[in-house]
Amino acid sequence: MPKDSKKYAILLSLLCSSLFVSLIAQDRHPSYNEVTSLDSTTSKDSATLLSNKPITLLDSISKDSLQSDSLGVDSLANDSVTPKKKKAGLTSVVDYKANDSIVFTHGNEVYMYGKGVVQFDGMELNADQIEMNMDSSLVYAVGRPDSVGDIVGRPVFKDKSGEYESETMNYNFKTKKGYITNIVTQQGEGYLTGGQTKKMENDEFYMKSGRYTTCDNHDHPHFYLQLTQAKVRPKKNIVTGPAYMVLADVPLPLAIPFGFFPFTEKYSSGIIVPTFGDELARGFYLRDGGYYFAINDYIDLALTGEIYTKGSWGINARSAYIKRYKYSGNFDLSFITTITGDKGLPDYSKMKNFKIAWTHTQDTKNNPNMSLSASVNFTTSGYTRNDLNSYYNSNDFTENTKSSTVNMTYRIPNSSWSFSATANITQRTQDSTLNVSFPNLTVSMGQIYPFKRKSVVGNERWYEKIQMSYSGRFQNSILTKQDQILKSNLIKDWRNGMYHNIPISATFNVFKYLNLTASFNFTDRMYTNKVMREWDTQQSKIVQDTTYGFYNVFNYYGSLSADTKLYGFYKPWKIFGDKVQAIRHIFTPSISFSAAPDFSSPRYGFWKTLSYVNERGETVTEKYSPFSNGIFGTVSQGKQGTVSFSVSNNLEMKVKSDRDSTGVRKISLIENLSANMSYNMAADSMKWSNLNTSILIKLTKGFNLQMSATWDTYT
Repeated sequence: MPKDSKKYAILLSLLCSSLFVSLIAQDRHPSYNEVTSLDSTTSKDSATLLSNKPITLLDSISKDSLQSDSLGVDSLANDSVTPKKKKAGLTSVVDYKANDSIVFTHGNEVYMYGKGVVQFDGMELNADQIEMNMDSSLVYAVGRPDSVGDIVGRPVFKDKSGEYESETMNYNFKTKKGYITNIVTQQGEGYLTGGQTKKMENDEFYMKSGRYTTCDNHDHPHFYLQLTQAKVRPKKNIVTGPAYMVLADVPLPLAIPFGFFPFTEKYSSGIIVPTFGDELARGFYLRDGGYYFAINDYIDLALTGEIYTKGSWGINARSAYIKRYKYSGNFDLSFITTITGDKGLPDYSKMKNFKIAWTHTQDTKNNPNMSLSASVNFTTSGYTRNDLNSYYNSNDFTENTKSSTVNMTYRIPNSSWSFSATANITQRTQDSTLNVSFPNLTVSMGQIYPFKRKSVVGNERWYEKIQMSYSGRFQNSILTKQDQILKSNLIKDWRNGMYHNIPISATFNVFKYLNLTASFNFTDRMYTNKVMREWDTQQSKIVQDTTYGFYNVFNYYGSLSADTKLYGFYKPWKIFGDKVQAIRHIFTPSISFSAAPDFSSPRYGFWKTLSYVNERGETVTEKYSPFSNGIFGTVSQGKQGTVSFSVSNNLEMKVKSDRDSTGVRKISLIENLSANMSYNMAADSMKWSNLNTSILIKLTKGFNLQMSATWDTYT
């Protein structure tokens, strides 16, 4: 190490040490060694009482700190201005009970056996054996061995600062001080265990030889920080002196001069304590440790990392965000470098993998004109196999296919236009295949009447009935391997194209009773390449050549239809009575005509002719489209000209009924009886289609009978 670096290191160590010493010096609370008394006001009579009583559990406490106070005489005791106040007695009633027995002695002592409970002023102490001196307000609690020698009924102390389990417990009701051995308490996400502990009247603790761990097995943790001295403020923080790491009961050369562990139930930033362990291929590790940023009430951020003794490492960023009535989501970004084996040996490998996970939802009431949704779960092929968290998640480890989708839609206010953008990724982790479709853009326009007057005067004119709409799409997709996606060419490797569709229609009323509908539909496809095929006489095979440029592949067709409704009424003769009022028949005939030219004609250039020699040596000529592999396909072959006929019938009867308020009721005799067929003018033969018929009869309110039949025209 350079000399300057050594100087800086020594200077930094001295600065940290001086900072720690100054923090301790400025603290108004006494240190652990200074606090040796739980009751500095214990009277001489109480001391005499304890010294003259028989040998009990209270006597087993050597150098009882409850009888003396090392803090010495109060500096304000001789103040002539401030008079010395005599300390008051207990301010509340002490309640105690036991399941087994309670014994009272002449020394005003109480012995409780079998799940004893002592309650005083919000404090509760539970233990299998409790001894209490009523004069000095001292209580001592301990567990007892069962038939196999295990200690049961350990003391459990509860107050407003929390719950604490221990091996032994001494407590003074007056001073609210206590002495605890082998404490076990949860603070934040970790556990504070072991050591000798002094509880102060302000609910703070001073600990010696304690341990702090996040391991669930806090009785015998797999890893922990050994604390030489510590000050604990329950539910707030822990300040420690020198501490070192212990892993599997083996002290490690990882030490800190001092430590600060904040705990709070409020939303605040803080340190994320790492977990420790051993992984066979990568060695000992520290992982999932870092810092949590409480940015504001709407978003947070957790930066964590992991490091292994054999060189592997990783970083992770997680965040969750929410804004009520607007949006919510979370994201997870991870990058890991995995090193296995020894460098220079055949089993050495180094892999880099990453993960992107993002979910986003938007409240529909936030912005009715724009919406954004996302469900992203993208990982490189080796991430799941090298991430320790995936080992414990069976869904991640066995999932073979992952998909991600992001969609955004925007509608222009007071307009018929809307825009949509979508990105899709589907991956197969088994063979690292990616199916990427990005970006996909959609533009649509609802139905509009382009020739309609803004200020209507008089009757509506025929051209004002013309309506049209538009939809357009741009798609870009590729099917490739994960390691080839960034090397692909947008024009040569990706399949892309644009698609446009414009339908135009209008409905007119002719001769008052005839409805006439005319429509025209135009479709256009735009590609950046085409594939030409030709016969290679030298190689005796068909070869392909891709030509790049800008190509339009369009088609259109038109149609015309007419329909009307004919009504017939029949009134039965009076000889049948007046139950049946009338029978109505609705007859709806319609005829339509549609036509389109032959877009496979050479004048359009959408289809080509290929001549080649087959296996039998015969020359074969066939048509092919250079755009058949396009993302939106190609146009069809042959011209179109079709005339379609259809009729439908409805038969109803009106009868008298007392169950209806109008006095009459309609009964459906035949709900629908229809027939349709068509004539293809562009076909060479058999131009008539089959005759399709169907009938629907409503037998009851909840039961219908439907039958259909097809009649072959040429049989």
